[in-house]
Amino acid sequence: MSVHNKKSIGLFEPALVNTALKQSFSKLHPKLMIKNPVMFTVEIGTLIMFFVVLYTAFTGDTAQGSLGYNLAVFIILFITLLFANFAEAIAEARGKAQADTLRKTRQDTPAKLVSPVGGGSLAEEIRVVSSAQLRLNDRFVCEAGDTIPMDGEIIEGIATIDESAITGESAPVIREAGGDKSSVTGGTKVLSDRIIVQVTTAPGETFLDKMIALVEGANRQKTPNEIALTILLASFTIVFIIVCVTLKPFADYANTPITIAAFISLFVCLIPTTIGGLLSAIGIAGMDRALRANVIAKSGKAVETAGDVDTLLLDKTGTITIGNRKATNFYAVDSNEEKKFIELAALSSLADETPEGKSIVELAGQKGINMHRSNGMEFIGFTAETRSSGVNLPDGRRIRKGAQDSIRNYILKNGGQFPDAVTEQVNSIAKNGGTPLVVAENTIVRGVIELQDIIKPGMQDRFERLRKMGVKTVMVTGDNPLTARFIAEKAGVDDFIAEAKPEDKMNYIKEEQAKGKLVAMMGDGTNDAPALAQADVGVAMNSGTQAAKEAGNMVDLDNDPTKLIEVVEIGKQLLITRGTLTTFSIANDVAKYFAIVPALFVASIPSLQGLNIMNLKSPETAILSAIIFNAIIIPILIPLALRGVAYKPIGASALLRRNLLIYGFGGVLVPFLGIKLIDVIIGLFI
Repeated sequence: MSVHNKKSIGLFEPALVNTALKQSFSKLHPKLMIKNPVMFTVEIGTLIMFFVVLYTAFTGDTAQGSLGYNLAVFIILFITLLFANFAEAIAEARGKAQADTLRKTRQDTPAKLVSPVGGGSLAEEIRVVSSAQLRLNDRFVCEAGDTIPMDGEIIEGIATIDESAITGESAPVIREAGGDKSSVTGGTKVLSDRIIVQVTTAPGETFLDKMIALVEGANRQKTPNEIALTILLASFTIVFIIVCVTLKPFADYANTPITIAAFISLFVCLIPTTIGGLLSAIGIAGMDRALRANVIAKSGKAVETAGDVDTLLLDKTGTITIGNRKATNFYAVDSNEEKKFIELAALSSLADETPEGKSIVELAGQKGINMHRSNGMEFIGFTAETRSSGVNLPDGRRIRKGAQDSIRNYILKNGGQFPDAVTEQVNSIAKNGGTPLVVAENTIVRGVIELQDIIKPGMQDRFERLRKMGVKTVMVTGDNPLTARFIAEKAGVDDFIAEAKPEDKMNYIKEEQAKGKLVAMMGDGTNDAPALAQADVGVAMNSGTQAAKEAGNMVDLDNDPTKLIEVVEIGKQLLITRGTLTTFSIANDVAKYFAIVPALFVASIPSLQGLNIMNLKSPETAILSAIIFNAIIIPILIPLALRGVAYKPIGASALLRRNLLIYGFGGVLVPFLGIKLIDVIIGLFI
């Protein structure tokens, strides 16, 4: 079996840096720069300085400063633009590198197309065609060793599949027809058995195609918060344009000539260029972090919304508990008829392919009772609505197995009685965290099967982390209220939905949203699709049905039910990173103010020398030091923007105080030290 473990892409790999450097220059085009109002104004200022340099060089007029000084200002501003573009380009390059890795798995493969022989004939033939010729609703066969040519749903058979090309995980998975694990992805490989698959996507719209487009950022749109922040930064920019323009008459009144270079330097230092240069990179990196967690986010909005989630809906089975519930005991109503009860329980589970159903047959076998299918048996499959299954035997007996309430309704509806002793047994099992299944023959209850599951280790700590984030956790289970309450208390969730049907999830989500809360949930079945679409963050499992993957706004490649918790943390890290760097950027302006304003007016207003608290050497070195620091702080912060600010599960107010202390106070202090150090270095050469 070939293994394609996902390789971690370094922040500054040489190939990525080369690509990003080239893109930094191509992104200087005004049509691209205007999308970032802050940096677009810096580009205009740089262009003005270019003409000032030309004017000074050709005329020799030093009224606007010396040629060397103006040239230095121009170069520094130009480098500032390149640094800002480089931040976005390196984030995009990392995404494109991920896309290239995915693209290698997408190749033209042979497909064994199933097609009818003759017009309308029931006979079928298999012919080999290119995967590019497959169309929506076509059927193809895959056998051991075949690469699956196109996304689809298994309509017949069961197979072991290697999905490492997509997920990076070498362990094979089982996919089969007729359940919530029926979806297969093009580019994966069948390791055993034979399946017939129906194509569910048109050419160019496969899951892999969508992954590549999303990772490359081709479909990336700014999120609402990102747009709002861009508007705010643009507003700041307009305000500082007005401030700089109004300084001119003040300067004339004070008989203080201010050069164009000084005006532009002041403007560039005052506007929030740091966050302006890093904003796009932060958004792209958020989607990249989700991808490295093997989660495909269909938009940046989905990742961002995950950070604001208030309520988290989690399925009990497989998420909170290990998920392999097994039969542990049989409790017959009449102890003298225990053997008959076990036989009925085994018969009702012969066609049940769930782990629970198989474990009932296994436990019966351990007790020496082995039942087999026979002609004339009519098996009744489990549904989320009936919450029961069973079999109709040839002799007319109807055996049903299911949750207490569903079997009670079945018995009463058909004129039978539900014994109090059974209710007591059900409650006893439920109070101990077990899942009781009641078995009935016609209108007579024959006994109760006990299923037990185990809560996953570490879940209490994870729920406590979520609680500290201010996220309410809700366990969704088909168990009765007593079992649900026992497991909810033991696991540490805040609320639970017992005996849940698909519409119960939907109703709960709508109730929470009506209170103004954002809701996230995870699902894999077609019956989960409406709730996934309704939820603010819907994470579908890659192994789930096509309907679920289309309804959700994220897809988990690992099929890990606990991944939703990690998605919330990734979203919160994105929001915190953007907020902290915005705080740092705005705080930066304080030091630059103390550097440039005294330099502009100290000649005519000596008393302003008191504001020169950094004791900078001269007005020229002060301005150069400020704009140099303004430029170099962008690449210094690129690793932080791409990796994200370290997230700790503490309350919102504590988090705000922590970030204000570190990035607010740090944003004020660091520029003072940096500008002073640069001034000392420049002073050695001037």
